[in-house]
Amino acid sequence: MTFSIALTQEQYPTYILSDSEAISQIKVVPERGGIILLWKIQGQDILYLDEERFKNPEMSIRGGVPILFPICGNLPDNTYTYQNKTYTLKQHGFARDLPWEVTKQGTDSCASLTVTLKSNDKTRAVYPFEFQLDFTYELKGNSLIIRQRYTNQSDQKMPFSFGFHPYYFVPNKSQVVFDIPSSEYQDQGTKKIFPYDGTFDFNQDEIDAGFQSLTRSSVTMTDNHRNLKLTLTWSEIYSTFVFWTLKGKDYVCLEPWTAPRNALNTGQNLTQLESGATCEAMFEMGVELT
Repeated sequence: MTFSIALTQEQYPTYILSDSEAISQIKVVPERGGIILLWKIQGQDILYLDEERFKNPEMSIRGGVPILFPICGNLPDNTYTYQNKTYTLKQHGFARDLPWEVTKQGTDSCASLTVTLKSNDKTRAVYPFEFQLDFTYELKGNSLIIRQRYTNQSDQKMPFSFGFHPYYFVPNKSQVVFDIPSSEYQDQGTKKIFPYDGTFDFNQDEIDAGFQSLTRSSVTMTDNHRNLKLTLTWSEIYSTFVFWTLKGKDYVCLEPWTAPRNALNTGQNLTQLESGATCEAMFEMGVELT
């Protein structure tokens, strides 16, 4: 059989999804934010992982594909107000820090694993809504799809944004070419708008660029050093794309978000889900080895 799922005990229980024909494999760690930790194709690492940070449960993970919910980015002073009450919500929300539960798995047409996060006392303290998130990871060939279902189980509208913060392994940034469908970006540090010509200055200590006027729902990264091309595609609900990297680190983050920073306060592109309703979205990563 081409597709398989194995459960191993590493630092945490770890699910390994494999496609033996494509020699493709991912690792999922439900306990650490439901994260896809690793993705290898024919022995090549597609994702970056900072092992030391991962080993420390007190630290946020730098690597893999962290899940952003119910906000993307940060709020001023980490706060927002809902029905005259102020809540504290830290950067990128809580989904990436909480344990998720495996609720389904299959190996018929692909290797698939569904992980679920439900509202609980911890989430209600910072976000006063009842919800259920169901993410299905599908591995097939050189493609990895994340299908998402966001269900509002509250009796009022639920405001939120969501996204991903994938870390892609790039050992030589000077050999990488990006196709981002926008002509300008906002620098998160200075808030200034800059024209975008397809290149970044990797001599800067940090690049944190937010693209909002996207002309299509896809981005490509061609790594001439490793002879691979990465194509990201996503549902139309994703309105914002963020590029982030630090000097001297072997990664770039290519992040689809449904709304920009602080949307919970500004309302910009915020998803407002009716009571009992479900929102579905898709994020796909495909790799071509050249």
